[in-house]
Amino acid sequence: MTWHTEGIRVVAPVKWRQLDGLVSVFWEAESEAGANGYYLADDPRVMVFFNDVSSKVSISNREHDLSKNSRPMARAIYVPAGVPMWTSSRSLHRFSHLNLHIHKDRLLKFLSPSLGTSSAQAALRRPVEIQDISAVQTLAGLLVDEISSPSKHAIYAESLAGSIFAGLLDIPEDDEKTTGRLTQAQMNKLTSRVDAVGDYRMSVADMAAAVGLSESWFANVFKQTTGKTPLQWQQAKRVDSAKKLLLESDLAVAGIAAQLGFSDQAHFTKVFRQVAGETPAAWRRMQQGR
Repeated sequence: MTWHTEGIRVVAPVKWRQLDGLVSVFWEAESEAGANGYYLADDPRVMVFFNDVSSKVSISNREHDLSKNSRPMARAIYVPAGVPMWTSSRSLHRFSHLNLHIHKDRLLKFLSPSLGTSSAQAALRRPVEIQDISAVQTLAGLLVDEISSPSKHAIYAESLAGSIFAGLLDIPEDDEKTTGRLTQAQMNKLTSRVDAVGDYRMSVADMAAAVGLSESWFANVFKQTTGKTPLQWQQAKRVDSAKKLLLESDLAVAGIAAQLGFSDQAHFTKVFRQVAGETPAAWRRMQQGR
């Protein structure tokens, strides 16, 4: 693994244990305001945070323009092999997290008997970021205890790690495998990513990358899932944001157009009419007259 950090220091002895194709590491550290890090691994890995750092740490998979492309660090993340990650800290804070580094062939061997090789490979390619980690955190806590004071055969720690991966990976239900549709987890992840960008102008390639699919496959299953093309879906979300501003603010139509990243008021009006059937001004008057 290649990694580099600035402004992050370890505050307690690092606890780790090497298992079959897997290394488990428990870190307790302190991060300064403005601290940053870069991480890249040839194999998949998982990070589980035991405290919520979402308001303090941002992450991105692009080096440039972190302010636009970054998002809050989730409580647990799965990073596929070969996916780079940059982090930045907004304020001084302490944190503790469990890192699991597993050889991709070892993880594929674990998943394939139940999922089949093709589905297992697809799951390994899909990044995952979740905030609600109640079940995963319980497993992670048990694994940290076993790392800190080994008391059982290695198979116990390996099974805990396997359960963490199985609980965290985006593995569709059986009926979702055959319908050619995005899973709910993928849609939730995509919605969060698009909302974080804010201007609703992500490319199809970027949207596909967010859920770990090829661009051509994503465009096909996205239409089957939502009934809209990626552009139409983003425009609808953009118009939903515009409707909220029209109802809840005194901003002029031109101001709303600028805030939502439209090139000008005319473009905003055209898109709004295509989606809502009325111009923004007419829609606002209609809603206020009810």
